[in-house]
Amino acid sequence: MALHAREGGLVMPNAWDGVSALILADAGFEAIGTSSAALAATLGRIDGRHSVTGEEHLDHAHLLGRLTGLPVNGDFEDGYGETPGDVAATVDSAVTRGLAGIGIEDTTGNPDGPIRDFDDAVSRVRSAVTAAKRRIVITARTDNFIQGRPDLDDTIRRLTAFAEVGADVLYAPFPPDLESLVAIVAAVAPTPINVLISPADQVLTVTELQKAGVKRISLGPALYTHAMGALEQAAKALLAGDTATATTGISFDRLSELLAREP
Repeated sequence: MALHAREGGLVMPNAWDGVSALILADAGFEAIGTSSAALAATLGRIDGRHSVTGEEHLDHAHLLGRLTGLPVNGDFEDGYGETPGDVAATVDSAVTRGLAGIGIEDTTGNPDGPIRDFDDAVSRVRSAVTAAKRRIVITARTDNFIQGRPDLDDTIRRLTAFAEVGADVLYAPFPPDLESLVAIVAAVAPTPINVLISPADQVLTVTELQKAGVKRISLGPALYTHAMGALEQAAKALLAGDTATATTGISFDRLSELLAREP
């Protein structure tokens, strides 16, 4: 929690494999996160539908931490369980595997009813906090905005309730605008707020987000999709016969150097 409490907070980019985690660590970031969306994509699966198991995600997060020696926050969807007790078991497993933080969403994995009822969502966060026993940072998240529920009042109600049951960090991806973000920050203060890149209507700088009171900035799958965009362009170049453009990037020696480093 010390990184959240300091002036300016932290930027916590999300890795998707060993080399991406090592690159982020080598760049100087002090903590990294997993991305459930990026992890699912690397496995050829769709995010948010319980397509990745809790054990798979725990193994993945443990790998990133072991390679880098950095604190790792696990983007663990709904906590990988139907009941609050299941969420508690996931939190306990995350502690055992050495994670520094874990995110619990109010999602269901069901596209026909993607957001859990208020009481259920709060109960699951409470269970996570109880299991954590301050051994791991609990980030409680509501996905209202990204699930077609643009209800700022309900979002604040949920986040406030999560804080009241002991969540360490709060998170509502893609509020519609800066005004809404500032309202969220003010409503839940002093509990730190995580922002996924920026509000939905514009991409702000780190400094601008810090001025709004944000304490943690994460990128979700954005770095992964950036890398896949470069791959797509390289594939098109190669198909057109341009091997030079298709083979730019870091060298194999650089990969070997990163993989040989001790955390």
